[in-house]
Amino acid sequence: LVAAYNITRPVRIMLRRCPQASSFPRGFSCPYLGKLAVRTHRAISMTSALPVTSPVASVCPINFGALKGVLFDIDGTLGDSDPLHFQAFQDTLSELGFNNGKPITEEWFLENISGRHNATINLELFPGQEQAANEWCDAREARFRSLAEVSLQPIHGLGQFTSWVEARGLRRGAVTNAPRLNAEMMIQSVSTTLGLNKMFFEAVVIGDECTHAKPHPEPYLEGLRQIGLSDCPQAVLCLEDSPAGVRSAIAAGLPVVGLLTGQPREALERAGATLICKDFAELVSIIKLQM
Repeated sequence: LVAAYNITRPVRIMLRRCPQASSFPRGFSCPYLGKLAVRTHRAISMTSALPVTSPVASVCPINFGALKGVLFDIDGTLGDSDPLHFQAFQDTLSELGFNNGKPITEEWFLENISGRHNATINLELFPGQEQAANEWCDAREARFRSLAEVSLQPIHGLGQFTSWVEARGLRRGAVTNAPRLNAEMMIQSVSTTLGLNKMFFEAVVIGDECTHAKPHPEPYLEGLRQIGLSDCPQAVLCLEDSPAGVRSAIAAGLPVVGLLTGQPREALERAGATLICKDFAELVSIIKLQM
């Protein structure tokens, strides 16, 4: 149960301390769970639909039924783009002789690059070399687009989640640190694959076009403004895959689902993600349990 559903850490700890939690008789209150009562006679099956009164549904920190809108990150959230970015970074940096020509590792990429703003990356990798950094950045982004146009795939379960969002009539937008050319290309690619309405995204906010990019809250605050929900950020769900993006959305007041599409769980937990899921398919399963 704990492995299948990413519930909050304190409750995971309590469930581990109480291994018989899935088979208590009706109405029994486990001393380790306090007010959480298990209301089912049978052991919980992770492959069957659980009632709303199950521990998993009752402790989920997000009330999906109260949502009014959704804001999506793009890179690594809509599409599985991180491996393509890694390849583009690795290839173009090696061509420049960065790190004495030794290819960067995936671990280095996740720690130093993933989810960060291009201007910050340029300054850190090429201090005092603005023109060279900008030329490298343009070449790298072009390399990424050439890879993404033929290889980008939607994150597993995205179609199920977008169908749920449309059925609920939620407002929706996208907020990204990616350059606009990349953002529009990825949205077009994923939308074509899934058959999404061209107007699915009411707004697309680009970090470069804000005064501050993620992890500053400004991009998500602007996203809230553009979908008309600035007055109720707690009712707008954010989908993110990077620590910088999670910190940005949390600072803007949004509940955040962190997706394990690139970063390790610990990184998203440290950033403050409200709920962590493997992918959209797992998120939809949790929503169905609650609703």
